[in-house]
Amino acid sequence: MSDTPQPRLGYLPTLIFASRWLQLPLYLGLIVAQGVYVVLFMKELWHLISHAAEWGEQQIMLMVLGLIDVVMISNLLVMVIVGGYETFVSRLNLKGHPDQPEWLSHVNASVLKVKLAMAIIGISSIHLLKTFIAINALGTDGSDYTTAGVMWQTIIHCVFILSAIGIAYTDKLMSQVAARPKAH
Repeated sequence: MSDTPQPRLGYLPTLIFASRWLQLPLYLGLIVAQGVYVVLFMKELWHLISHAAEWGEQQIMLMVLGLIDVVMISNLLVMVIVGGYETFVSRLNLKGHPDQPEWLSHVNASVLKVKLAMAIIGISSIHLLKTFIAINALGTDGSDYTTAGVMWQTIIHCVFILSAIGIAYTDKLMSQVAARPKAH
């Protein structure tokens, strides 16, 4: 431990630095949203259990994919809540805690962006898979799916993938630039 006193910040830098705490209500709101997803998951799980004997394989598969979708969105919320708070607001001081997520030890804004992009691709993949499973009703009266809708869903998914590749590549370039020795 050092006995060197920390330099005192001026009023404006102190105010600017303290403004990060304005994000706290946002993260608390996301925790409430996480609770809503738990309720939705339990409701959908009950729906699956109560209709399992009367539904066919396709209906059960679609319901299970819906449950996976809820879990993946919930995982995304955890990454944003924990990673965002740790990166932008304050340290959680979890070092040595047995439940500390492995990824949290090296999280920063760039890592968080890549992880979020990958989670969004996973969620989009589940939605696209659900569409492909239920596509047999395409073009029939009362169908939720149109050829144009399926095409746009596929295009948007591909854009998500390309965006994630772009984010990861940019992050790689930035880390290479940061790792270069500085010339004086």
